Amino acid sequence: MADLPKGSKKLLNAWAFYDWANSVYPLVIASAIFPIFYETLFANRNHYIHIFGTSLKNSALISFVTAAAFLAVAFVSPFLSGIADYIGNKKDFMRFFCYLGAFSCVGLNWFSLDHLYLSLLFYSLGLIGFWGSLVFYNSYLPDIAFPEQQDQLSAKGYSLGYIGSVLLLIVNLAMVMQPKIFGITGPDGEAAVKAMRYSFIMVGVWWIVFSQYTYYYLPKGNKDSDTKVSKAIILNGFRELRKVWHLLDDNIVLKSYLLSFFVYSMGVQTVMLIATYFGSQEIAWESKSQSTIGLIICILVIQLVAILGAVVTSKASAKFGNIATLIAINCIWIVLCALAYFITLPIHFYIMAGFVGLVMGGIQALSRSTYSKLLPATEDTASFFSFYDVSEKIGIVIGMCVYGIIDQITGSPRFAIVFLGLFFVGGVILLKKVPRK
Repeated sequence: MADLPKGSKKLLNAWAFYDWANSVYPLVIASAIFPIFYETLFANRNHYIHIFGTSLKNSALISFVTAAAFLAVAFVSPFLSGIADYIGNKKDFMRFFCYLGAFSCVGLNWFSLDHLYLSLLFYSLGLIGFWGSLVFYNSYLPDIAFPEQQDQLSAKGYSLGYIGSVLLLIVNLAMVMQPKIFGITGPDGEAAVKAMRYSFIMVGVWWIVFSQYTYYYLPKGNKDSDTKVSKAIILNGFRELRKVWHLLDDNIVLKSYLLSFFVYSMGVQTVMLIATYFGSQEIAWESKSQSTIGLIICILVIQLVAILGAVVTSKASAKFGNIATLIAINCIWIVLCALAYFITLPIHFYIMAGFVGLVMGGIQALSRSTYSKLLPATEDTASFFSFYDVSEKIGIVIGMCVYGIIDQITGSPRFAIVFLGLFFVGGVILLKKVPRK
């Protein structure tokens, strides 16, 4: 483990490189290959399945399972982050969740409707591992970077993540479209599904291997302590949360921003998680193969444009201010949600993907760095970032449940997408109320 000073270029690069390592999960698993793979399991049957004692639409089911996993993350991460700050080993926690998520991705290789409960468990643990590790990853930002470095570093992390994940997705796309070139045998449909299963293994391996560079340079934590986890320290995590809550009462700007973030993040994360399911079911593709190719191309477009979005947003925030830029991005999201109700053709979906990528990269990077800059001077950054992450996770739980319920009742996600636009309207209203500094 290297011991580098705060603001060191090598340290900042090592931190940002974890985005390269872990971003393959939200792209390949959450957004691209897995949703397409999941839909192929229902290719020769209707979209409803009997599970948990009731009949659920497949996209509603995955929405509810996703919401449950995010609820688990929201419950577990706050006191874990408090523990990490107290005994100074946030890197160990970050590594644990990283490995949990990566090995669960490998487990998705055996996902099947015949063993659906176990399959959904692997899916849930992958999600918990990814988002759990981000609690500790994000909390390093104010520890390793000075305020004037944080906007650019946050954007750099997202950009690296987009580039790395797109590279792996291109390889996975080639495997799915031309499986025989990669030695994957079987009838065309079966070979493609096999290739998708192998891509889940590749995600897990990629995540573990490339994260080692980050772990080598990141410090263990704020404190050099050999304290062991005990019942008292676990309770101390809850005391840390209470302390942070009281500090938020005295920091009107930070508290106001957190409220606005909570509302608009319901829409952002939900749209990202359900976009492929929406495209698979609601767009009039000419064939199954066109659907597979088209959906992956759309995801690639989103990722590539998101790199530009993160950079442009960083420059816009420097000129117009963080809050003003976030308000503008939320307004664009409102328009996109309204237009989503009317799209039916592949060309419509491609155009929509470009605009979604532009605002997705921008709002993620700027939201994280804005919160980091608003933090008071403290060493307990993991506890503060747990509030940020809990806000995001609870928002996702609500957003995914809203989507799932509307999809289950109406049989179509179009009404759900329009409803998500209301979260962005609320975000704009609340952002306007954040006191300026």
